[in-house]
Amino acid sequence: MNNQEIAQVFANIGDLLEIKGENKFKIIAYRRAAETLREHNRELTAVWQEGTLREIPGVGQAIADKIGELLETGKLGFYERLKAEIPAGLIEVMAVPDLGPKKAALFWKQLGITTVPDLEAAARAGKLRGLPGMGEKSEAKILAGIESLARREGFRPALGYRIASPTRSGR
Repeated sequence: MNNQEIAQVFANIGDLLEIKGENKFKIIAYRRAAETLREHNRELTAVWQEGTLREIPGVGQAIADKIGELLETGKLGFYERLKAEIPAGLIEVMAVPDLGPKKAALFWKQLGITTVPDLEAAARAGKLRGLPGMGEKSEAKILAGIESLARREGFRPALGYRIASPTRSGR
């Protein structure tokens, strides 16, 4: 795994923790680690092999252990457990421009929305405007974001739509 891939795992963990409503300091720690790892000037594999991961700012023992697990196995048990708790489609929903974990969690918990097609249908039906912080303009912005995402991906969202790994950094 390269630095970008490892950083993306930690950014996704931050998003999933926010969806779950976890402690904000924990969320910030994972996002900060993601940013630091993404910008690190050396390959993390080499740093890990040297045993100096903890010298990277924002990388404590827990994060260093997780990086080691990723590099050793190609997977991270903690991340896999989080993904099992949260509908996979919510990561895809967060790929819609201007939507983050808080809105994705709101849509999921209040309306059961777990996919981009579900979100599009709810926005077109005017179902989002009854949620806190949402209105007609918010729905229009979400629909425009879905259209923009569809243009970038080269096709229109349809039932079962899946977005290749979204690239999200801290918010």
